[in-house]
Amino acid sequence: MWTSAQAGVNVTETNMNIPKEEKVSIGNICKASCLCGSAPCLLCGCCPSSYNSTVTRLLFSFFLLLGTLVSVIMILPGMETQLRKIPGFCQGGTTIPGVENHVNCDVIVGYKSVYRMCFAMACFFFLFSAIMIRVKSSKDPRAAIQNGFWFFKFLILVGITVGAFFIPDGTFHDVWFYFGIVGSFMFILIQLILLIDFAHSWNEVWMRNAEEGNSKCWFSGLLFFTILHYALAFAAIVLFYLYYTKPDNCTEHKFFISFNLILCVIISVLSILPKVQDASPQSGLLQSSIITMYTMYVTWSAMTNNPNRECNPSLLSLVSNISTTEAMPTSSPGMVQWWDAQGIVGLVIFLFCTFYASIRSSSNAQVNRLMQTEEGKGTVGGEEVGKDGLRRVVDNEEDGVTYNYSFFHFHLLLASLYIMMTLTNWYKPDTTTQAMQSTMPAVWVKISSSWLSLGLYLWTLVAPVIFPNRDFN
Repeated sequence: MWTSAQAGVNVTETNMNIPKEEKVSIGNICKASCLCGSAPCLLCGCCPSSYNSTVTRLLFSFFLLLGTLVSVIMILPGMETQLRKIPGFCQGGTTIPGVENHVNCDVIVGYKSVYRMCFAMACFFFLFSAIMIRVKSSKDPRAAIQNGFWFFKFLILVGITVGAFFIPDGTFHDVWFYFGIVGSFMFILIQLILLIDFAHSWNEVWMRNAEEGNSKCWFSGLLFFTILHYALAFAAIVLFYLYYTKPDNCTEHKFFISFNLILCVIISVLSILPKVQDASPQSGLLQSSIITMYTMYVTWSAMTNNPNRECNPSLLSLVSNISTTEAMPTSSPGMVQWWDAQGIVGLVIFLFCTFYASIRSSSNAQVNRLMQTEEGKGTVGGEEVGKDGLRRVVDNEEDGVTYNYSFFHFHLLLASLYIMMTLTNWYKPDTTTQAMQSTMPAVWVKISSSWLSLGLYLWTLVAPVIFPNRDFN
């Protein structure tokens, strides 16, 4: 009789002397149990040992990335034309005598497909976020749902996606646009928290290495990357003033750039004040430099959504003789040009934060509280080998979960909304013309998120000073 632990086996044949027939039998049982078993049973024999919690997060993130890939493919230019070439598929496309075309290809490509795909992913993660509320350990029956049943989870996601494409146009896109605005605003804040966490971990590891080994080398590395980040941020500010402002126009952009520059200087100075260093020794200029660079990115991203084309030149127009109007044509139905620099950078940052959220094991208490995680609480262990010689992956959550299940799914829900807005350039659908338009609300959402993000980082600096009796270490 196979238990749930045995269902999550990572099989290797090098550690045991089992007859070939028994190996085949065990392998078949393991493959079958993966339909309902735990996450580790999906690991291949050459994969390194890992915790159950880490593999589960990676697999859910893979679902998100898979949906993102589908959205990218369906928004590519010319996709609708290619689909219409399939005989008997699209309405108004190539026909087959006696066969009526029933599929509306206008819905399954372009921004409409992105909205529906991301709607399906948001519903999928919302479902699991609701189911996993207050799961405290892997002993909870719901933890088995979190860490297993992957085949059925995939079927649920596919089913929701198919259903989403049958939603009538109506006001769906307009309403879901505002959901995307709010969700993306929240996800930008989470991105900043993850970057704070990454920066603290980076600084902590390199400082520890400097104390244990070649201190000159490690300190030089910290200094180099700190200067590099500040240099990139300063270069960005100069370019912003040159290309995104005009002497007699673009007042909002001048304010955005100047105000965020002042805020970044303030947090950089505060991070090295003696009182802050005494209360929070892990703080430093490396973290501030990363936050400064991220703030400049969000500022640039906000300015690229300004509908005033005089204040919002495309990068193509800056490096060539093409005019701004020619470089940024009005989006037509089914086509949104997301593959500009802002969209690509946004996707890269999204991928980094999603992957980091899946493998993170932070020792920074402040960031853990902000992210609603409890890293380090679970059972610590390594690779286990049973009596039968099979290598197993440790369940490190018997005493307590190592991350908040519900919040993790909520984070992926927000990530799906962020992807939707990124792939559609934060453009607002026009239900009358079926086109996409830049809007000032998207600008203010992004820029206000940068201010709130800086406020959160500022809090991680001053909180230990304001509340010295609280434990922030």
